[in-house]
Amino acid sequence: MLGQIADDGFSVTDDPAQAEVIIVNTCGFIESAAQESIDEILALAEYKKSGSCRRLIVTGCLPERYREKIADSLPEVDMFLGTGAYHRIIEVLNSPTHENRCMLPSPDSLPLQHCGTKRTLTTASFAYLKVSEGCDRHCTYCIIPALRGKLRSRPPEDAVMEARKLISEGIREIIIIGQDTGAYGRDLRPPVSLSRLLADIATISPDVWVRFLYGSPDTTDDALIRTLADHDNICAYFDIPMQHAAKPVLKRMGRNYDAGDLLRLVDNIRSIIPDAALRTTMLVGFPGETDKDFNELMKFAETVRFDHLGAFIYSDADDLPSHRLSGHIPKKIAKERHHALMTAQAGWSEANNQKYIGRTFQVLVEEQLEDGLYTGRTWFQAPEVDGIVYIDAPGGEPVVRVGEFADIRITDALEYDLRGEVV
Repeated sequence: MLGQIADDGFSVTDDPAQAEVIIVNTCGFIESAAQESIDEILALAEYKKSGSCRRLIVTGCLPERYREKIADSLPEVDMFLGTGAYHRIIEVLNSPTHENRCMLPSPDSLPLQHCGTKRTLTTASFAYLKVSEGCDRHCTYCIIPALRGKLRSRPPEDAVMEARKLISEGIREIIIIGQDTGAYGRDLRPPVSLSRLLADIATISPDVWVRFLYGSPDTTDDALIRTLADHDNICAYFDIPMQHAAKPVLKRMGRNYDAGDLLRLVDNIRSIIPDAALRTTMLVGFPGETDKDFNELMKFAETVRFDHLGAFIYSDADDLPSHRLSGHIPKKIAKERHHALMTAQAGWSEANNQKYIGRTFQVLVEEQLEDGLYTGRTWFQAPEVDGIVYIDAPGGEPVVRVGEFADIRITDALEYDLRGEVV
């Protein structure tokens, strides 16, 4: 949307008080995200009274999920665009009035972005490269297929061409994403694998990191693991949302594996790439989750010792198949389980981080906090979801440049973050 807006001659401001049009791009995946979106909308609506704002536009998953109902409850908003309509933002900006306040075409009708799609990058050193839209899975707790449609993959040559363009513009890390990234290319004819796409992008430049996010257990196969092992510039970082480890819970979730399958996958990754970083997401408080099930999850997490682990509390809604399951967990118990898992993970993460002290890593420098202090990331830290590296670069040390790589020796380890100095 930013790319289209800039290309059409509009100027963008970070100050909502100065904006004539305010666009709020929303999430509606879980209840807390939807509420956060609504709170932001209401806060920004005040600028229609106190600022320059003449139109307030809401886009994304919130209107897609709640349809006309959300429009009725937010009269402050002038226009709603669902996930299948964001490409029509210029049409909306150039048309002062519309008969209908909601544009909600099927997400399946959304044109896939391509290498020529206008973009405005909001990050200096890395860029996300979306290679697919939608998801064909039927997990009972997940609304994403309804919000984003069926799996549709970009042709590999088009994705590679966009990667080339980003690298030519100075991007130092390409992050491959989709709603179900591991399933990339299964819908193409002939089918194309994610491993092939990663290899093609990795060969563009050995000096640029390539990372992919979200690979389900059933799509993280030997070919994918060995592709990461064979290319030094593909980050050996596996983000595999496992959701749970107890078989009864996984079955009710609609996940087709059990703890044994997951442990074999972990062992396989670590046998091929001993230093691989593992991240996962777990879901606690799912309907029917017993104390025994949760204890099995805790035991599994302790056995694996993930480098990074995030957890969600189950968010119920009547448009989810899981809503109709029996045995819904009281919020108090779900919060206690979440706290127990994340407290344990903080300890495991800090213990994992201790092994890095004294070692030197290539770090992508991303921000200068003050004179002599920067932040950046190693290959085993993805942006926004993992820890960071604080970099001490006092006077007299080699110059550290934001947006470039630097060799950093790790001197200290915290629960999630590291600290180091320029070599």
